[in-house]
Amino acid sequence: MTNHWIDFRNADAVLAIGGNNAENHPISMKWVNEARAKGGKYIVVDPRFTRSAAVADIYAPIRSGTDIVFFGGLINHILTNDLMHEEYVANYTNASWLVSGDYRFDEGMFSGYDEAKRAYDAATWEYEFEGETEWDTSETGPYAWTQSPGTPSFTLPKAKVPKKDATLKHPRSVFQLMKEHYARYTPEMVERVCGMPADKFLEVADVYCATGQPGKAGTALYAMGLTQHTKGSQNIRALSLVQLLLGNMGIAGGGINALRGEANVQGSTDFGALCHILPGYYTTPLASKHPSLAAYLEKETAYAGYWSNKPKFLVSQLKEMWGEHAKAKNDYLYDYLPKVADNNHTFVGLFDAIDKDVIKGLLLWGMNPAVGGPNSVWARQSLAKLDWMVAVDLWETDTAQFWKAPGTKPEEIGTEVFLLPAACHYEKQGSISNSGRWIQWRYKAVDAPGEARDDGEIMDELFKAIRAEYETAGGTFPDPITKLHWDYETDGHFDIEKVALAINGYTVADGAPVVNFTKLTADGSTACGNWIYSGYYNVAGAPPEQQPTGSRDNDDATVDGLEGGVGSYSKWTFAWPVNRRIIYNRASCDAEGRPYNPDKALVKWDGTRWLRNDVPDFAFQTAAPEPVPIPPEKCPAFMMNPELVARFFAKGMKDGPFPEHYEPYESPVENALSATRNNPAVKVWDSAKLGTAEKYPVVMTTFRVVEHWQTGAMSRNMPWLVEAMPRMFVEISKELAEEKGIANGDMVTLRNERGSITCNAMVTPRLKPFEIDGRTVHQIAAPWHWGYGSENCKGAIANDLTPNVGCPNTTIPEYKAFLVDIRKGA
Repeated sequence: MTNHWIDFRNADAVLAIGGNNAENHPISMKWVNEARAKGGKYIVVDPRFTRSAAVADIYAPIRSGTDIVFFGGLINHILTNDLMHEEYVANYTNASWLVSGDYRFDEGMFSGYDEAKRAYDAATWEYEFEGETEWDTSETGPYAWTQSPGTPSFTLPKAKVPKKDATLKHPRSVFQLMKEHYARYTPEMVERVCGMPADKFLEVADVYCATGQPGKAGTALYAMGLTQHTKGSQNIRALSLVQLLLGNMGIAGGGINALRGEANVQGSTDFGALCHILPGYYTTPLASKHPSLAAYLEKETAYAGYWSNKPKFLVSQLKEMWGEHAKAKNDYLYDYLPKVADNNHTFVGLFDAIDKDVIKGLLLWGMNPAVGGPNSVWARQSLAKLDWMVAVDLWETDTAQFWKAPGTKPEEIGTEVFLLPAACHYEKQGSISNSGRWIQWRYKAVDAPGEARDDGEIMDELFKAIRAEYETAGGTFPDPITKLHWDYETDGHFDIEKVALAINGYTVADGAPVVNFTKLTADGSTACGNWIYSGYYNVAGAPPEQQPTGSRDNDDATVDGLEGGVGSYSKWTFAWPVNRRIIYNRASCDAEGRPYNPDKALVKWDGTRWLRNDVPDFAFQTAAPEPVPIPPEKCPAFMMNPELVARFFAKGMKDGPFPEHYEPYESPVENALSATRNNPAVKVWDSAKLGTAEKYPVVMTTFRVVEHWQTGAMSRNMPWLVEAMPRMFVEISKELAEEKGIANGDMVTLRNERGSITCNAMVTPRLKPFEIDGRTVHQIAAPWHWGYGSENCKGAIANDLTPNVGCPNTTIPEYKAFLVDIRKGA
């Protein structure tokens, strides 16, 4: 999330797509409505006429799985009608960079595809270069730190100098390639593929694309409706392209803003809960690619931008993990850091390994995959193959009692299940990170009942028991466990404040907290659990309420020298990184440092220094603009990219440098954009059990309701919530109901190759059939909160029907667009 929720009030247009924020994130509407009160427009694009659509200024229907066509239509609309923010695009993006002459795109396929591997080789997705520059490691150079004693030795990266065409007219420029790529995405194509009437699309395009001028701002809000697709990552990329063309990134009222489905989803991702990243968003080491610390730093250290400091972050993290044992002479015990194999370690990959008897034990912490995972009948069958499973949760979830699922035979299941009762959020204290990256300290209100423990207490006790076992019994390689730095107790009890200090970072010599991550080193003199959080707990010896994360000053004052009141609230808790509220905020000014919108200025060059309403996204203390205009390398707007500019063309994506439309893996129609029907790099497991439109002609998607929470493990145990929303149901259109002879409230059966469920029908005008390429396509929608694990409320599991196919970049499953058949009766 680039901005934050309060900042929505600064928008002239709010585009909500892939989410239902009025219902599922209701407090967001406070700020959306503030924008509307000042003349802003609220646009909702969704397959259903949701509660968000009901209050929108413009609602546009869209068939699930076709978002890239809609975004591509916006891109084409901007380019063909000269609506882009030209100065912004020229200065702050790679639009002018030239692409290799070997790059090709034809009929939905990019160059470099290996059909046997179902993967691309991105060698042809390169820029053209005209030279290289060395890192300045001299005593006064920016990379002098690489010569400091104790800093690991590795081959330093060289910055390649790209060829550019400032006119944007060169046929190999990113701009011209992008323009050619999206020329196919016309309003007529949007109607043909998305089912969105062309006139409705143009109404949306005219309103939203009017923000592409100085002084205007458009913000985009999304949730799982964009990400849970076989091209989910590219959906977000396509939306980013729209925002960059309009100059909407890095400005007040702009950005790409994810509305998280739970309070600490942001925080769990920040701390490496995903298999492919370590805490702080750097790559998990691969055994094949990163066998040594030198190899890791050589391959993962960026040649420019802030990721060029990655050695400081990793070494400091290793020092926190193994403390006094981690030294320069042993590469800070990088060898102790697990190196993953090349096989897939994501959610579905994990269950595939369980299904194939590779994994025999499973520890689940606040997870309910028996209901929440794709193809969940298969997931439950996989759980039955485990030797043991530990569930850490508030009470017995569906997963913790998976042997009671309908159709199972408990006497045939040998899995030994342990339930560890955990404390609820108001029964413990610690930091929690919201959608806007605000890390807020939450205080304990009451003690947990019975034997329930704080998560930290459970982890502490588990670790000490495991360590004692290794110390007593030994093992193949016990050192990473027995030598792990674990100083998170006071008087024999787990101490979350010590964890907070470890996360913030400190100087090893005296244990004093570092001010922020700019003080971290690669020579072993600092330790830090997660560099992006560095600065959130930096007051030595102070309790949480006196730390930045505990600050509760609601004065929306200026940071330094500018008028306040833009909604930054910089004294209310701490936002990562370094308390920055709007990422990429350098892009809110022109090349000479003059704000595009003086009334909502974030940073401004006054001739001698940078004035601030936020923490600048560049080294503002040393970024004096000599000469004018300020060159990007002096104060880059996109300093987390080695290019120092935003990318329209991104070779790091596994399924193409430009987002391209492909049909969902189960689709009722062919791809109208090209001969390539599905994403050619998609991950498909042999357990996917895919179906065809001939057998299963109806498109289905899943959604949430405000009365229930996630898999329902919490809310189905609350009688008052069950009373408000008692039964599982499926929404179907009046037209489909008439065709199938279904009345409102009837029991209906939904089925496909993966399973069959029965629930009540909700016949509603909120869903309409789509006219797709000359044929009628019906879409239905069901919530995913029900299961068998509560005596208060039982219901069918929507995810029994979802496929375990995944996006090539993240392997997130395609929950939001798949095929079923529906009939009346149980």
